[in-house]
Amino acid sequence: MGQLHKRFSVEQVKMLLESYVHGTIVRAEVEEILQINKTRFFAILKEYRKDPESFSIAYERKTPARLSAEVEAAIAAELLREKALVEDPQLPISSYNYLAICDRLKKKGITVSATTITKRAKELDCYLPHRKQKVHDREVITAAIGALVQHDASTHRWSPFAEEKWTLITSLDDYSRKLLYADFVTQESSWAHIQAAQAVMKTYGLPLSYYVDNLRVFRFVQNRDSLWRKHVLQTDDIDPQWRQVMRLMGVDVTYALSPQAKGKIERPYRWLQDRIVRTCALENLTTLEEARGVLRDEVDRYNNHQVHSTTGEIPSLRFENARKSGTSLFRPFSLPKPYTSPKDVFCLHETRILDGYGLISLFNHKIDVPYVPDREEVELHMIPDLAKQALEVRIWFEQKMVHSLTLPLADSSVHF
Repeated sequence: MGQLHKRFSVEQVKMLLESYVHGTIVRAEVEEILQINKTRFFAILKEYRKDPESFSIAYERKTPARLSAEVEAAIAAELLREKALVEDPQLPISSYNYLAICDRLKKKGITVSATTITKRAKELDCYLPHRKQKVHDREVITAAIGALVQHDASTHRWSPFAEEKWTLITSLDDYSRKLLYADFVTQESSWAHIQAAQAVMKTYGLPLSYYVDNLRVFRFVQNRDSLWRKHVLQTDDIDPQWRQVMRLMGVDVTYALSPQAKGKIERPYRWLQDRIVRTCALENLTTLEEARGVLRDEVDRYNNHQVHSTTGEIPSLRFENARKSGTSLFRPFSLPKPYTSPKDVFCLHETRILDGYGLISLFNHKIDVPYVPDREEVELHMIPDLAKQALEVRIWFEQKMVHSLTLPLADSSVHF
């Protein structure tokens, strides 16, 4: 069906609308004659009633029919930069991202559609056919925010100009698909994951469950980890440091049986990786702080501006609507008794037994522990401060803190 102004004259349309206004013809007849739907009919009628004399159905372009030479040159330059990224074997990029090009051009004040970019890409040999993918059949299996938090980490060379790899740690709410936490660390460790959990729980509350893989940070597995554990221990008989924090806070943990089972959080990883690596490469970023700035922008875009393909909603809006309607399984943040400081929960836990002189040994330091009988076991809560290279040690006995001290982190043989 052609456009209205090509099929009818202005006088013909005005005559039909005038007849409708005077009640000599019904709306359905006008729609049938003009071959338009109800929405289009009322839009035309509104324009007619504003000023019947100057009413027109002539089509007026809102954008220029042709792009200027400057815009065409800018599109070509961005496509060629994109091609260099795709063809660089050192970068984890294997396809073109025309939406990313649109966003980069928009920052320069140039607004073009992805369709236009794709057409120019084919002309400049900057195009790769899309691989055939399975039909989209993903669905949300939880019924409330906080029911399941998917947590993972990904280590890559996020910038081709950086000398080292960084690890991106993220936590994603299953129901809303909102990224609750995302940050880079220089190295993945139990302490980094504990800090991520603390940030999520303090900001949003205590979720019902976490969903993680079988990494050593999260789980002790008998056959895999037995080289440095007693063989009498079975899988999950020992809690790693991160798992101890979850138990203290009353948060359940579910383990993925395979990498494929963690697809919901793997897809945001691929999206973030694609965007972040591209930006770092194009802007010659070299430091972790520079990459963090890019990460913040992309997380903001993902959470607050982009409609999710599975939920059909913007993650932050879906999250907020669920919170307002009471569709939430987040519990208010509170510390388990007898603890009154987060330092005693979100920490690294160890135990020691006092010798006959009332001392314990920690990283070659002899520590005098007051108010505790000899040969008794005490609980150590260790809180690393990487910026100050210090390790705070809080010593507990019979549910009371009996001593605290600070040691140089450099003396520790443990990787935090």
